[in-house]
Amino acid sequence: MATKHELILQYIDRLPIGTKISVRQIAKDLEVSEGTAYRAIKEAEVQGYVSTIERVGTVRIEKKQKENFERLTYAEVVNIVDGHVLGGKEGLHKTLNKFVIGAMKLENMMRYVDAGSLLIVGNRYQAHKLSIQHGAAVLITGGFDTSEEVKQLADEMALPIISSSYDTFTVAALINRAIYDRLIKKEIVMVEDILKPVEETPYLRPSDTVANWHRFTEEHNDTRFPVVDEHMRLVGVVTSKDIIGQEDDLTIDKVMVKNPITTSPRVSVASAAHMMVWEGIEIMPVVDTYKKMIGIITRQDVLKALQYMQKQPQMSETFPNLIMNHFREEKDGDMSIYNGEVTPQMTNHLGTMASGVMTTVMVETACNELRKHRRGDMVPENITVYFLKPVQIESSLQVKPRVMDISRRFGKVEVEMYYHDQLVGKAMVTAQIIER
Repeated sequence: MATKHELILQYIDRLPIGTKISVRQIAKDLEVSEGTAYRAIKEAEVQGYVSTIERVGTVRIEKKQKENFERLTYAEVVNIVDGHVLGGKEGLHKTLNKFVIGAMKLENMMRYVDAGSLLIVGNRYQAHKLSIQHGAAVLITGGFDTSEEVKQLADEMALPIISSSYDTFTVAALINRAIYDRLIKKEIVMVEDILKPVEETPYLRPSDTVANWHRFTEEHNDTRFPVVDEHMRLVGVVTSKDIIGQEDDLTIDKVMVKNPITTSPRVSVASAAHMMVWEGIEIMPVVDTYKKMIGIITRQDVLKALQYMQKQPQMSETFPNLIMNHFREEKDGDMSIYNGEVTPQMTNHLGTMASGVMTTVMVETACNELRKHRRGDMVPENITVYFLKPVQIESSLQVKPRVMDISRRFGKVEVEMYYHDQLVGKAMVTAQIIER
C-alpha cells in the first residue's frame, strides 16, 4: 500500500500542466496534514515537475527531458532574475526558445520576435503589446510596469509579462549563465538516466527461500537480486556468495546482506561508479528518500554510460577546463611539461595565484599523465600538498607530473610546479582509475 507521501506525489503528477498548487488545498483534497502536503510538494520540486515562483505560488510544470535540458521555462526565468509577474501567469510553465534584447527601432525589433521568444526590453508599451501579439513573452527591465491593456492581452494569450529591477545587461547575463549551467548538467549522466526500473527488475522477498533464488537465476540469467518487503522498501541484497552451502528451504532473510549500499536517482553516474569500484560491488539498488526501491544499476550499466559520455561533444566548460585552457603540454624527452601563465581570474585578493587554482592545476596534470597509461576516467582519491609558495599574477609556470606507481585500479603521481626554476608547489596525487 502506498504511503500518504507517495499518494500526494502521484496526485501532483496527474495535475494538468500550469495548475497552481497550494499546501492547504492538497491537504484538504487528500485529507492529510499540511506538513505532509508541504514535504511532498518540495519533493515534487526536487524531481522537476513543480516550480515555486515568488508572488505567484507553486505551479505544475512540464518535466524537461534530457535532450531539452538547456531550455528554461518562464517560471524559472522569474526566479533567475528575481522578477515578479505582471500578467499571463497561466503561461509560466511554457519553455522559451530564445531571448531577444529590444535595443533597436520597433519595426526592426519585431523581425526577431516570434512565438516562444522572450523579449527583454524597458518601458516601451508598444513593444510589449506587439511582442505578445507575436506569441512572445516579455521581460521588462529596470523595475518598470506596463499598461493594463498589455496585462489583459497577456492573460488572454497565456504569455507572461515579467518585471525585474535589474538592467538589461544583468538580466541577459543571468539568463545566459543559467543556460550555460544547464549545458554542463546536460553532459552529466545521472543514475536516473541509466537505471533498470523496478518494473523490469527481478526481486525477492525476505520470506522466499534459497530454492526460489536458484529458480530466479535460471529464469533471469543472473545471480544478484535485491530483496524488498511488502511495501517495496529495500531490506537487503542477495548474491551467489551468500547462497553457497545453504539449504534450499532456508529463507532469504537469513542469508541476505542487510542494509546494502544504495544510491539515489539524482546522483551522477561517475559518483556511483566510484562507489561501486571502491566497495567492490556489482549491483547497486536505487532508492528514494523513503528507502522504496526505484530500480537497480549494475557495474556494466555504469561502464557503458561512462563510455557514452566520452563520445559526446563538449557542450560547455567547467572551471577545471577553463583553468587548463591556459596550459599547454610540451615534451622534454620522456617527460611531459605543462607551461602556462597566471591570469587575473586565477588570483586571490592579494594578486597571487589562488591555492585552489594551484591544486586544480596539479590534480588535472596528474590525471592527464595517468590517462597516457590507462584508458579510463580518473577520480582523485587523495591529494597531499607538501607546500605552496605565493605566485604573482602573470607569472609563467612549469608543471611537471611524474607517475610514481600505477595499477589496474589506482595511480599515484608526484607533481612539481616551478616558476623560473624555483619550486613553488609540490603535491602527491592518488587517483582511482575507472576503466572504460
